[in-house]
Amino acid sequence: MKLSTRSRYGLKAVVDLAVAYGEGPVPLPVLAAAQSVSEAYLEQLLRLLRSSGVVKTVRGASGGYALCCAPETLSVGRVLKILEGGTALTDCVATDGRGCENACVCSARPLFLKLQSKIDSVLNDTSVFDLAKDYIEQKRRIEHEKGLS
Repeated sequence: MKLSTRSRYGLKAVVDLAVAYGEGPVPLPVLAAAQSVSEAYLEQLLRLLRSSGVVKTVRGASGGYALCCAPETLSVGRVLKILEGGTALTDCVATDGRGCENACVCSARPLFLKLQSKIDSVLNDTSVFDLAKDYIEQKRRIEHEKGLS
C-alpha cells in the first residue's frame, strides 16, 4: 500500500491538530506552513475531514481548525479511510465492492488477506494521540541534539 500525498498531508495536519488539542483552533496558514503545502490543497483535505466529522472549523479572528474528538479516540485507520476512500492493499481484499473477478481462484489471495489484516490492525490500533505523542518526543529530541551541538 502506497499512501498518496492526500493521506500524508492530511494525516500530518490531523497530528498537528492533535498536538494543539485543547489549546484552541489552529489557523490554516499555520497548518499549511508546517506541512510546506499550499493552503488551497490543505483546505481541500480539511474540508473532507470536516464533512466526515473529524475536524471542525472555528470562524473569526482567532479561528482555524480543531479536532472534533479527543485524539485518543481517533484512529489513524479512520483518517486514512476518509482521505483515501479505503486502505486496501489490492482490489481482491477491498471491502468497498471493488473486488476481483479472480479472488476465488487466486493463489496469492491468502497472503494478501494476511497482509491486509495486519495493516488494518496497525492502522486501527494506532490513535492520532499516539502519533502526536511520538511527534512531540521526536521534536524534543531534535531540539536537545541541536542544543548539544
